[in-house]
Amino acid sequence: MTYASRVYRYLPGFLLSLGVAGIAGLLQQAERAVTGRVWIESLVLAIAVGTVLRTSCGLAARFGAGVHFCAHRLLEMAVALMGVTIGMDLLSRAHPFLVLAIIMLVGVTVLAGILIGLAFGLPVRMAVLIACGNAICGNSAIAAIAPVIDADSDDVATSVAFTAVLGIPVVMLLPCLAHGLHLTETAGGTLAGLTVYAVPQVMAAAAPLGPVAVAAGTLAKLLRVLMLGPVVACCAFVRARRMEQERGVPRRFRVTEFLPPFILVFVGLMIARSVGLVPHLAVTMAQGAANALTLVAMAALGLGVDLRNVMAAGPRVVAVVTLSLCFLTTAAVLVVRLGCPA
Repeated sequence: MTYASRVYRYLPGFLLSLGVAGIAGLLQQAERAVTGRVWIESLVLAIAVGTVLRTSCGLAARFGAGVHFCAHRLLEMAVALMGVTIGMDLLSRAHPFLVLAIIMLVGVTVLAGILIGLAFGLPVRMAVLIACGNAICGNSAIAAIAPVIDADSDDVATSVAFTAVLGIPVVMLLPCLAHGLHLTETAGGTLAGLTVYAVPQVMAAAAPLGPVAVAAGTLAKLLRVLMLGPVVACCAFVRARRMEQERGVPRRFRVTEFLPPFILVFVGLMIARSVGLVPHLAVTMAQGAANALTLVAMAALGLGVDLRNVMAAGPRVVAVVTLSLCFLTTAAVLVVRLGCPA
């Protein structure tokens, strides 16, 4: 296939995904203008708009290749670029107890979330996505893990949508919980960082508790984000081993099966950022590019989803996400009670 024919094949679906992403961005701006803040992110809106369009109008064959490309390749590019936004220097600023607690918290919460999902009869891939989304960093974690476990569009869209929407009450209720537990600013902010699914939402949840809470919450949240790499690697390793068992023939170990190329780029950029090889301007540009690519990818994922299939799993997904969040919150409260640094 020539370059021109490949562009012709992918262009319609790419432009459609780009248009849906643009609509989602405009809706987020309108939301901020009307309510004064963003309650539902553009990533979720992109999935919603794409899903409504796919469910109501269907998806013509000429859009299929481009939509698939955006939902997978652009998503991998976005995840790779996220590495440059994370610096390992966070570890030097964190209390040792907090670092150890977050490692244990993420691991236990992921396992508990998967077990809860399986207990409610969810597909294994969807259970993994929901568990990792709640435990680490919401949309970004789901986006990073989906290609590794070969999750389909329905699983990804459902996980992103329900995790984000049900995470909103956590943002609203967390200050009340912190006050009810008589937590200090540092402890309350740390609780926000350990439970809320995205950095901006952590800041929103911690802001009523004071500036110290915002700083503590942001640090705790970023430390959770650092767990994304190890968790993705574990998922890739488990999947590779399972495929090997299914085929019944041991295969020669290859790094790209254990760590997909986009994760290797993610880790490489994170290390480069940590040792000072990436200038601040490049970090800003990479973050903007990653956000844009993720938005287009989420729009494409939405275009691949039939709402009727999603709604069939709706009540079970709501129950799984809610119970997973309750488990995470309980574990986080235990962490700050046991030894949150003052």
